[in-house]
Amino acid sequence: MPGAVPMTSTYALNNATISYVLSLANNGFNAALTLDDGFCEGLNIHTGKVTIAAVAEEHGYEYHDPIDLIRGLSE
Repeated sequence: MPGAVPMTSTYALNNATISYVLSLANNGFNAALTLDDGFCEGLNIHTGKVTIAAVAEEHGYEYHDPIDLIRGLSE
């Protein structure tokens, strides 16, 4: 329960997210996504297109591969 130990949970959150923040700051949005699979897996929508197959299927949208979108290969 994070609310019971706010300082500890703040440090834990910082430690869990700092690598993503630094990658984004140092590499830019698109490069950060292509360099880290975990970062890319967190992407839900890019340029208005759904990048998670299960979400696209559930809501009747076309799925688009996020790496193709980032590289400009998907229309």
